Amino acid sequence: MKLPLGIHVGERLSLEQTYWQAELADQNGFESVWVAEGRLARDGIVPAAIIAGRTSNVRIGTGVVNNKSRNAALMAVTFKTLDEVAPGRIILGIGAWWEPLATKVGQPLSRPVASMREYITVCQTFFRNETVDFEGEFVQMRGVRFDSMYRENKPVDIPIYIGAVGPKMLELAGEISDGVHMDFLLPPSYLTGAREAIARGVAKRADGRAGIDLTQIVACSVNDKDPQEAIDACKAFLTLYLMQQPHIAEHCGVDRELVDRLQEVAGWPASPEDIKRAMPLVPNSLVQNVTACGTTSDAFDKLMAYHEAGVRCPIISTLGDKEQTLTRLAMAAKD
Repeated sequence: MKLPLGIHVGERLSLEQTYWQAELADQNGFESVWVAEGRLARDGIVPAAIIAGRTSNVRIGTGVVNNKSRNAALMAVTFKTLDEVAPGRIILGIGAWWEPLATKVGQPLSRPVASMREYITVCQTFFRNETVDFEGEFVQMRGVRFDSMYRENKPVDIPIYIGAVGPKMLELAGEISDGVHMDFLLPPSYLTGAREAIARGVAKRADGRAGIDLTQIVACSVNDKDPQEAIDACKAFLTLYLMQQPHIAEHCGVDRELVDRLQEVAGWPASPEDIKRAMPLVPNSLVQNVTACGTTSDAFDKLMAYHEAGVRCPIISTLGDKEQTLTRLAMAAKD
């Protein structure tokens, strides 16, 4: 492909659609498939394992799992196991979860950057096949390591990408991780400050590495016969996120007044009817600033805008007519 592309699969897709998209990616030169896990709708590890078994070429990342709900040792051995299924193709994409869900399940966010540093440090030590002794504020390990009783213990090459948005987490990613997996609903203009934050972190690296990878999920919808229908598919998605995860508004240029008006319609969780009632408050211009939607040309041009702003590999998250969106953008990327 002239433009490196990945695919983001998550709870909006049926499992049948998930595996179809992953297999299409594997057969059409896509670089990666990223399996989402956020809401309490579907685990991310099980689909990732099945995708690993059904594909041969594409890399498989979690986009993202969180560092709150799984012990760091379990996370490390889980990804070691995935690497056994698809050697050299597994990426640990990890984020700090989000509110209000974290608090609702008894894991409120507290000092997310500090906790992420501890968690990743421990996972990296496991991946190097070293004994882990770590006494942190959030993570404690006492003399543990991979324990393959019947096979040789070996290091595993598992890149770690941090699902970062804010400047402090982006800086941490530059300092200790292999890449950043940025969330959707951020405009290309956001990349200027994001790359500066990553560069500050890279300057602190102890390993002398000169840079890290940058991927970003982009919500996409294509309809060449009715571009407004594609825009509306992305508008519904953006409306939902502004109502339920208002921190998104801070990064995508949305006035707090609009968020407040949307939240007067519905909060968490919102019903499909709530979203339809709130959508007219969201202008097309805002939707098109933070998503790739409309005609195939419109959507592909927006993916290129992200690439030109510094995203090495845009990650397509399909909305609306998902099959049409994915197949037409795949064809455009090959032209």
